[in-house]
Amino acid sequence: YFLDKSDKYDSRDVERLQQDDKWVENYLIWRHDVVDDTLKMIDESFQWRKEYTVNDLSESVLPKWLFEIGALFLHGYDKEGYKLFWFKVKHHTRDPKQQLDKKKLVAFWLEHYAKRDHGKPLTVVFDMAETGISHIDLDFVRFIVNCFTDYYPNFLTKIVIFEMPWIMNAAFKIVKGWLGPDAISMLKFTNKSDVQEYISGEYLPPHMGGTDSFKYSYPPLVDDDFQTPLCENGPITSEDEHESKEEIDADTKEAGELNEAQNLNQKKMNSIEQISKSEETDKTEVKPKNAKKALTTFKGPLLHISPAEELYFGSKETGEKKCLIVLTNVTKNVVAFKVRTTAPEKYRVKPSNSSCEPGTSLDIIVSLHGGFAASLQDRFLIMAAEMDQSSGAGVPELTQFWKEVPRTKVMEHRLRCHVIESSKPSSLTLKDNAFNIPAKTNEDLHIQLTHLLQINRRLEEQMNRCLWFQQLSVVLSLLSVTVAAFCFYLAYTQRS
Repeated sequence: YFLDKSDKYDSRDVERLQQDDKWVENYLIWRHDVVDDTLKMIDESFQWRKEYTVNDLSESVLPKWLFEIGALFLHGYDKEGYKLFWFKVKHHTRDPKQQLDKKKLVAFWLEHYAKRDHGKPLTVVFDMAETGISHIDLDFVRFIVNCFTDYYPNFLTKIVIFEMPWIMNAAFKIVKGWLGPDAISMLKFTNKSDVQEYISGEYLPPHMGGTDSFKYSYPPLVDDDFQTPLCENGPITSEDEHESKEEIDADTKEAGELNEAQNLNQKKMNSIEQISKSEETDKTEVKPKNAKKALTTFKGPLLHISPAEELYFGSKETGEKKCLIVLTNVTKNVVAFKVRTTAPEKYRVKPSNSSCEPGTSLDIIVSLHGGFAASLQDRFLIMAAEMDQSSGAGVPELTQFWKEVPRTKVMEHRLRCHVIESSKPSSLTLKDNAFNIPAKTNEDLHIQLTHLLQINRRLEEQMNRCLWFQQLSVVLSLLSVTVAAFCFYLAYTQRS
């Protein structure tokens, strides 16, 4: 493919394919490990990516009015923790002159998210409230479908279609014809009474029966993952004063909680405080063991972050409410960092705004506040940027630094929440011995257990098939014996 069509591919895509095993794996998964089909999909998607200049799409190269109408945007999560890609159909009108730009807008959003969250799957929501025949654009719908079936591998979890008008039934029969059997099973036709089977009310607007007060506007580009309640839409915050106040409040509240907590919880908290203080006095001597395993570590240009993707919290039954994030500075300069969350009312993060010396590691303790429970929709954002050696690391210096640092020089990494339903303790949550057990241990066991369960399920299926064949063989054998006996009997009677 490459020798014949190298001029039809973007060299950046070819280079990524050679280096990114996860990308290759997603292509294989989406084509059921059939290599020829996988190669064909890579070929088609690479040619499409070059035709649409996907690697170079940005806000500056697309018309501003496309962002302003709000027909397409990312916001919120479904009940499984997958990001929602909204298509507000009522804002879309057919216009052949604008069609290419609108298609590039779809590609822009998908590529923007794929780079930001490393290809985590999406749930597409077609909000068809207040739509009619004038909004039907099968060519545009087909393009969106093709993006997921042909260009972005293993990127689609489901398509939630809300309140599709009856007049569009015929049109969607055509759409179904474009989808393979796997994609057809992902179609979920919903209305106000059942849409919350897939998306909780906190991420649904009022007209869909939810409580989400989010209102799309542009600029800036919507990055709603980590907006605080004080900022309905727009940048994360100009939040340095708010952060300082929040940390002070967190300290006082936590002190109050310690007085009321049970003895076991009090010991845990004291252990955590002692370790945190000892690390502040001598960061170079204490390096948590859970930073050792490369498999659990995201290796960024400024910081290595462990765990790499998920924070493990317990359910309400297990009561495990603390997690550890380990940051390791891999540069020769001081790195400033701060931690944001999609649910600031739930979590306390210590420290949430500080700095890390060159070549050292630092622990961030994330704890659930009060009676809150973690959910799959919760996310954390770690922002980091290099500081000059001459800059101080106090609160005033950090405040000024974050106001002045260019966005292009800020490293961002996102973490999801994972809720452990098991009643057994998890070594990924902070307990008395959390600093003596590698943080990856429980995750390894969880992955291995899942793998063993899958193997066990396959073995059970094979055993059931073997039993079925065995029973069938017995029946056939008995039938053969019976037929043979009957034949002998007939032969014997004829001789007689």
